[in-house]
Amino acid sequence: MKFALIIDPLPKLDPGHDTSVALMEAAQELGHEVWVTQAQQLSVIQGQAWGLLEPVQLTPAKLDDGHWVVSEQWDQTGKAVLKPLEEMDAVWMRTDPPVTIPYLYATYILDYINPDKTLVINSPTGIRTANEKMYALQFQEVMPQTIVSQEKSVIRQ
Repeated sequence: MKFALIIDPLPKLDPGHDTSVALMEAAQELGHEVWVTQAQQLSVIQGQAWGLLEPVQLTPAKLDDGHWVVSEQWDQTGKAVLKPLEEMDAVWMRTDPPVTIPYLYATYILDYINPDKTLVINSPTGIRTANEKMYALQFQEVMPQTIVSQEKSVIRQ
C-alpha cells in the first residue's frame, strides 16, 4: 500500500516520541510505501487534490533500558514529486495545531479526494467541526466549571 502523511517538517519531529514517526515506522516495517508532505504543499488542480510528496525511509528508534535511542540520521527523503493524492491508498492529516488559516485550507483541499479511491484519516470535515479546544464543551455534565473567553474581565469574575 501507499501512504501519504501530511506532517510538520521532519526536523521538527521527535523520532523517539512523535506518533506520526511511529506510524511511518510501522507502515515501513510492514512493507508499505511512505510519502510525506506539508499542508502548504497541497494543491487543487482541475478539481483534484495534489501534493508535493517526498518518499521517506526511516531508521526506527530502538528501546534500550526503557529509553528510546534514535539514530542521528533517522530520516532520508527522496526527490519531491507532484502527485494526485488519489494515487495513495490512504492520506493521514497529522499536522499539529494551531488551527490556522493555511491549516483550514489544507482540510478544504483534502475534501477533493474521492473517498471511493483513497481513505483520508482524520476527516477534514471532522477536524473543522470538532475543534480540539472547543469540542469538549459539549459535555458540560462531566466537566468542571469552565470558561472559554479572550476577555480577561470575564475570566477574573
